[in-house]
Amino acid sequence: MNLATKIIIVFCFTGLLYPQSDENFKIARLKYNGGGDWYNDPSAEVNLLNYIQQNTNIQVDARYQFVEVSSDEIFSYPFLFMTGHGNVVFAPDEAERLRLYLENGGFLFIDDDYGLDNAIRREMKKVFPEKEFAELPFDYGLYKVLYQFEFGPPKTHEHDKYPPKGFGIFVNKRLAVYYTYESNPSDGWADERVHNDSPEKREEALKFGTNIVVWALSQ
Repeated sequence: MNLATKIIIVFCFTGLLYPQSDENFKIARLKYNGGGDWYNDPSAEVNLLNYIQQNTNIQVDARYQFVEVSSDEIFSYPFLFMTGHGNVVFAPDEAERLRLYLENGGFLFIDDDYGLDNAIRREMKKVFPEKEFAELPFDYGLYKVLYQFEFGPPKTHEHDKYPPKGFGIFVNKRLAVYYTYESNPSDGWADERVHNDSPEKREEALKFGTNIVVWALSQ
């Protein structure tokens, strides 16, 4: 596919309690408690949003924005992004608010930047005690909605030499939470000087991020 060619994407997103104030797609970084570095690589979302605008017909607001999990502001964003290396703690009211967001059409992408796995699995059980993360098969629609990823998530950064995996939590058959483990595509979205990834690795990661956004908007 010629990257200069814009892809026409038809999508709809309904159910949020408080719709966006304009038509441009936004991503908000989720600020959480517990001591983890929720704020790392702030260029990641900006670069991804710019890539999406250049290669699809989705109009974006390419700014770094963050919201606290306890805030009503989360309902203003169709897509939340969460990452970090350390601990995560959701208070009971925060878990309840995040569940409300996800049950009303919101989408959460979590990227383990190394060391997040135990905490995120523990804390998401507070949000959905009755649900488990399910590994998505390689033929799941997210992996081919725009760009082809035959073997699921790419291996952007090596952590423990385990294969990259993508997990989901579904709400009424809709993928509401997508979690990448041993993959770390968001590092590939960051400015080149941050991680010194090759142009090919960064391109692959940006394509994969575009797939995530397109899938979230088109379910």
